[in-house]
Amino acid sequence: MNKTIAILDYGAGNLTSIRLAFERLGAHPVVTGDAAEAARADALVFPGVGSAKSGMAGLLGHGLDAPIRAFLDAGRPVLAICLGMQMCCSRSEEDGGVDGLRLVPGVVRLFRFDESRRVKVPHMGWNTIRVLGGHPVFAGLDGEAFYFVHSYHVAADCPAAVCLTEYAGLEFTSAIASGSLVATQFHPERSGEAGLRLLRNFLAWEGSPCC
Repeated sequence: MNKTIAILDYGAGNLTSIRLAFERLGAHPVVTGDAAEAARADALVFPGVGSAKSGMAGLLGHGLDAPIRAFLDAGRPVLAICLGMQMCCSRSEEDGGVDGLRLVPGVVRLFRFDESRRVKVPHMGWNTIRVLGGHPVFAGLDGEAFYFVHSYHVAADCPAAVCLTEYAGLEFTSAIASGSLVATQFHPERSGEAGLRLLRNFLAWEGSPCC
């Protein structure tokens, strides 16, 4: 488990809690905004909080899209979290429309509910996941609860979906996987023992060739 984990720092991540979670599991996390340093790690974590426009600007401005693509081209493990997952998609509705990294097909949409229902947006708090298939990073996690904070979501019919979650009668994609990329809308680093189990699964996973 003593892997070096590069946690990308581009001004839009919840970095301390992620670093502490990996340290607790015996890994060696390195928070870095340097693409060359990130490239030397065993695995890469692409976190994100805030808006799509500022997130993409920070990522591209630091040149940190390059190590993400290099890892995926080489079949090396990448974990994207929250806004990071949304930025892996083709496009987001947020901020008037923002192009993502196009690592997986999918459009990120605002939660929309009839005003008469008074559904709270953002979707914030604990909610369960339904695991589709048998991806090793999500082994043993079907039905577990994780911590969410988001106003935008990926549709349930995303081709890369590996987990679904229901909020106020709307089902959406809560995790995706493609090649050596896995990504979660929820925050495993803030999700107690279930979150640590997911991160432990990620550390044990060696990735897979890019599709």
